[in-house]
Order: sequence, then C-alpha cells, then structure tokens
Amino acid sequence: MKRGIIQTALIAAALLLSAGMCAAAESKAAARAEATGAPKAAEKGAKAGKATAPDNPMDINSASKAQLKKIPGINDAVADKIIAGRPYLSKANLVTRNILSGAHYAQIKDLIIARQK
Repeated sequence: MKRGIIQTALIAAALLLSAGMCAAAESKAAARAEATGAPKAAEKGAKAGKATAPDNPMDINSASKAQLKKIPGINDAVADKIIAGRPYLSKANLVTRNILSGAHYAQIKDLIIARQK
C-alpha cells in the first residue's frame, strides 16, 4: 500500500517536472528570439508574401513524412527524427529533444501543434 502511494507520487512529480521543462523551453526560445531581434514567423511570412499562420496548424504527432516536409526548413532527415521521437507532449519538445534548433523552432512554432490522443 505504502509502496503504491510512493510510486504514484513519484510518477506525478515526474510528469509535473516534464511539463514544466516543456513550458520553460518554449518561453526560453521565445525570449531568445526577442532578445536577438529576430522577426517572428508571421512577420517573415508577411514580408516574403507568404501566408501567415495557417488556419489549422500541422500536428507533429500524426503528420506523415510528406506533410512534415511541407513545413519550411524540414527535410527528409528532420522529418524522420520527428516521426521517430513521437509522441510529443508539447511542440517545444522538438527543441528539448534536440531535433530542431531554438532559432528554427521560433520560425515554425506557429505552423505546428502537438495534439494528444
């Protein structure tokens, strides 16, 4: 009985810690982009004449390799890494798992989402 309670508490603590790390990575990437003066993805798209954030962002947990390659800067190797690392609790996991750099993530974060089943 006591062992089960301890295990449950440890699992809950681990989940809270991982959620906090995801949120911290996302805010850190945004702060880094602001500090360097890098324009946001929506501003870049508007300047280049491309559409800004899509009506329905692409789900990195269910998108096919071909769909992932439609995201700017995602090639075959990166698409394979994204697929191999599934499932993602947050789109910021792409940075924390070293799949994307912080700068690249800042450019595409408005185009993607990590939906849970």
